[in-house]
Amino acid sequence: MVKLTMIARVTDGLPLAEGLDDGREVKDVELYKQQVKALFKNLANRPNEPSRMSVETGPYVFHYIIEGRVCYLTMCDRAYPKKLAYQYLEDLKNEFERVNGPQIETAARPYAFIKFDTFIQRTKKLYQDTHTQRNIAKLNDELYEVHQIMTRNVQEVLGVGEKLDQVSEMSSRLTSESRIYADKARDLNRQLGAGVDSEMGSSCNRVWSRFPPLLGQNQDLVILHSRYCLHRHVGFLGIAIGSLMFMWRFFQLERQIERMEMETCNHPRKEFLV
Repeated sequence: MVKLTMIARVTDGLPLAEGLDDGREVKDVELYKQQVKALFKNLANRPNEPSRMSVETGPYVFHYIIEGRVCYLTMCDRAYPKKLAYQYLEDLKNEFERVNGPQIETAARPYAFIKFDTFIQRTKKLYQDTHTQRNIAKLNDELYEVHQIMTRNVQEVLGVGEKLDQVSEMSSRLTSESRIYADKARDLNRQLGAGVDSEMGSSCNRVWSRFPPLLGQNQDLVILHSRYCLHRHVGFLGIAIGSLMFMWRFFQLERQIERMEMETCNHPRKEFLV
């Protein structure tokens, strides 16, 4: 039994018409509609796909034909005869080209030919019962063969196309972002180096000059080690945060030593302990 019918332009995947259905006959009908749209997108991105194919999805099968840059697709039960499904699509194709042929390429909005649903519903009823004399005759028509039409799985068809698209998109995005990051990191590194040498260097010198000599550390070694720890931060945010934290810590230490010096002056007999 025919469950769903959709027509789309192959060049860009734009849906042109659809066999409207209340959805009560098909469970998860929206899921299958999304798969159909993904198939149309896949066909738009991969123009070398076969012009006729059957794609299995759950208890149903998508059958489609491509002609005149238009894809005609229907979803049927797996038990529905393949030959009838393709003859149904042929009938839709012939009428759609006859009625809407000149406007297909210029259509700019989705479902521009939604009125074609009337013909879809009328034709669909003719193909629903496979035991009518008309359909039996079509099944016995030896001039119309479908044995050579390829049958594939929906995950296979959509998975390959989507993965290729994702890999290509990710590769382009990573290349662009890496270039931007490299430029920013290079500029920031120069600015940060100058900032550390001037602001933090002077701050370190002021703080160090007030340290008692009991620490037994070399001044240049401490400053060099501090700059090394700062430059270990990776990325713009890490360097910025590390820079602010480093400056804040030294300024805080400077103020603390100033308070200690004031206390020492006010209490000359108090010993300075480290």
